[in-house]
Amino acid sequence: MIKRTLYFGSQAYLRTNTEQMVIELSESGEIKSAPIEDIGVLILDHQQITITQSLIAKLLANNVALITCDNTHHPVGLMLNLDGHTLQSQKFQCQVEASVPLKKQLWQQTVEAKLVNQAAVLKAERINNKYILNLAQKVKSGDSDNCEAQAASYYWKYIFPDFLEFRRERYGPPPNNLLNYGYALVRAIVARGLVASGLLPTLGIFHRNQYNAYCLADDIMEPYRPFVDKIVCQIIRGNGRFLEMTPSMKKMLLEIPVMDVLIDGQKSPLMNAVQRTTASLAKCFEGKGRKILYPVLE
Repeated sequence: MIKRTLYFGSQAYLRTNTEQMVIELSESGEIKSAPIEDIGVLILDHQQITITQSLIAKLLANNVALITCDNTHHPVGLMLNLDGHTLQSQKFQCQVEASVPLKKQLWQQTVEAKLVNQAAVLKAERINNKYILNLAQKVKSGDSDNCEAQAASYYWKYIFPDFLEFRRERYGPPPNNLLNYGYALVRAIVARGLVASGLLPTLGIFHRNQYNAYCLADDIMEPYRPFVDKIVCQIIRGNGRFLEMTPSMKKMLLEIPVMDVLIDGQKSPLMNAVQRTTASLAKCFEGKGRKILYPVLE
């Protein structure tokens, strides 16, 4: 079943009744409800949203990724379930004991998948992608030649129109804001998938920042980033250089969890594809598989 992404951008009171989330909208006085089991991601993007502790507990028990936004409307917080799998302790142990060669092989697969998807974005934008495709074929174990960085230098130089004079910087001018928002959403979806697969989002296969609680999520989301880039390219085509976040832009980005992707030869909503990716990663840690399933951008 496709889980829903619910976004709240105005004052509201959120509570629970049995297994429903009850939504009381302050402006209209309207009262709605939604089954908690149908929710995958919940985004709180208003400073006057009130949510009860009992609802938070039920959301997390159903493995909902709960995202909070700051006063600039960008995601700043993520809450996840601490007990996402019946064999969690066993899977944690396999993850902790994963060998360095295995981690390097998994990172090689991850970088290859990311570069192939970046090349697909460039192709869709009618930009020469042969350089990145060639790099994708040269990625070694652990990406020892840093093909990912080489590809990024070319990719960000050409992906957007020249008039934007774009540089990829976290706090840089638009469309960095759009990329950041989309990536934060994907990061939450991946972290949710990792927890559901019994893995610790903190222990990465490549990222190792001691201050980062989501190193593994940052690893596994890499091949999914180009799907965000694709949406941002569409937004730019429709808005030119006027790229401060608008409700219509946000609506397009919020469609990311349900956008169709191709994984293992089958079309699937991105959120479902992430679950297949994280499940395949868990099998690799357990010695039951050797390949992570990643989506291919068409």
